[in-house]
Amino acid sequence: MEGFKKIIWKDISENAVSLIENWMLVAAGKPGNYNMMTANWGTLGWLWGKPVSTIFVRPHRYTHDFTEREDYYTLTFFMEEYREVLELMGDVSGRDFDKINYEGLHPLLTENGSIAFEEAYLIIECKKLFASSIKEEDFVDPKVRSRNYPKKDFHTMYIGEITNIWIKESK
Repeated sequence: MEGFKKIIWKDISENAVSLIENWMLVAAGKPGNYNMMTANWGTLGWLWGKPVSTIFVRPHRYTHDFTEREDYYTLTFFMEEYREVLELMGDVSGRDFDKINYEGLHPLLTENGSIAFEEAYLIIECKKLFASSIKEEDFVDPKVRSRNYPKKDFHTMYIGEITNIWIKESK
């Protein structure tokens, strides 16, 4: 991946909570048939003896079709100058808006055939290990449920092993 240097998870110098809080794109699919969405719900951590990410995608999101179908997904992180692009990718659906040909993002292909973006400064590629739908009856704190799911449109949770990480090389 031209312009990027491969690193390992221990080399990520940023706080994982801050990374995700400041938004990322979740992408899945193959060249010419992929989708992405802006997200700021998720985690990076350690589980089952592996570095992992956890992402959450609502079933009505177009990206859900791709995360369900594909074995890999990517998390791409951007500098503040791309905030408007991230807002747009969160506001529009790939069903109604041609995200693939949007001029603000240029896709890259990872070693495992996943989609990432040239404009990102950090790319994390993950292999799906686990998927489960969040269920209303599993909430211990009903306030969390009512505040985040007033329409009862519960997310699917995906846990993926972090298989590759790339950071943009300095110019």
